[in-house]
Amino acid sequence: MQLRSGRSTKVDRDTVHHPLFARSYARVSVAAETRAGMARVRRRLLGGLSGRVIEIGAGNGLNFAHYPGTVSEIVAIEPERALRALAVEAALRAQVPVDVVPGAAEALPVKSEAFDAVVLSLVLCSVRDVPRALAELRRVLRPGGEVRFFEHGRGGGRIMRLTQRALDRTVWPPLAGGCHMARDPVGALREAGFELGPYRRMLMPEKGPALPTSFCVMGAAWRPRGDAAAGGS
Repeated sequence: MQLRSGRSTKVDRDTVHHPLFARSYARVSVAAETRAGMARVRRRLLGGLSGRVIEIGAGNGLNFAHYPGTVSEIVAIEPERALRALAVEAALRAQVPVDVVPGAAEALPVKSEAFDAVVLSLVLCSVRDVPRALAELRRVLRPGGEVRFFEHGRGGGRIMRLTQRALDRTVWPPLAGGCHMARDPVGALREAGFELGPYRRMLMPEKGPALPTSFCVMGAAWRPRGDAAAGGS
């Protein structure tokens, strides 16, 4: 699939459907921009990017306002219809060109080696098949291209990790749009063949009690420059 440059207003083709969660997430995420310091996190995550960027699981598009002017185009993949509609509205307000596209992380509707950078922002917790999704990232990223990630996952002491695993096996994924709290995003990127750069573990929000969802990590990784073709177009 060849995506055009510019801004897309087409919203169709659902691969994920969590309307109640989508409405709740939209409200909570907007409030978290200031109350939990997420706007500052987004600026730090996206600073210094350039060229063509693909963002996986763009949600309601809150990252779009923080991309630097050195980014020439963003292709934003979002499978959930309600969140995708909000992302389209955010794309129209963005200072860089954004195409909002339906699709799943495990089967990205774009050509191989077409992007200079990939952005993952609170998405690996909810993809259905993490190894397959990361293999797709390697396919669409050019050799030497960068992955910027901000994810939450397992953390804390033994009791907290047991709590995370118990919630993952029971009530949390149905309530939270497929989210899992006990995944290891750094380990998953390493196992998928990416070269890990610097990363920082942090609590979100930074102040207040640590919740099972509070254990986050921000960092960068790269597709190795000598990496052979990871798939077809």
